[in-house]
Amino acid sequence: MKFDKDCEVVWHDRKRILGMPISFTRYYIVKKNNEWIKLFRHKGFLSSTIDEVNLYRCFDLTLKASLADKIFGTGTIKVESNDAGLPDFYLMHIANPYKVRDLLSNLIEIERKKRRVGITEFQTPQV
Repeated sequence: MKFDKDCEVVWHDRKRILGMPISFTRYYIVKKNNEWIKLFRHKGFLSSTIDEVNLYRCFDLTLKASLADKIFGTGTIKVESNDAGLPDFYLMHIANPYKVRDLLSNLIEIERKKRRVGITEFQTPQV
């Protein structure tokens, strides 16, 4: 995937099958100077679909690792955001999922502080 010359790829990986990166789904975390940090998913070979979400819009991370994922050192991270077009963003079967989750969590906090964005949690009263 091609990005502007002033963009920096912070992290990238592919969806893995049996621990091997033989899929046509690629994931990127890209940073542009001090303007933004985005998460990209590029799917496809002949026909491509590219999804992106701004990290400051993300509010929850969930890591799942099945027995097969644990054997092959992979896992799936679900990123929930308040983006209307992409509320759930999955990083499927990526290597080092615990490190990636920590990286994402730190970058999300940095972006949210930089933009002064907060999440308001609503609780329904117990009856």
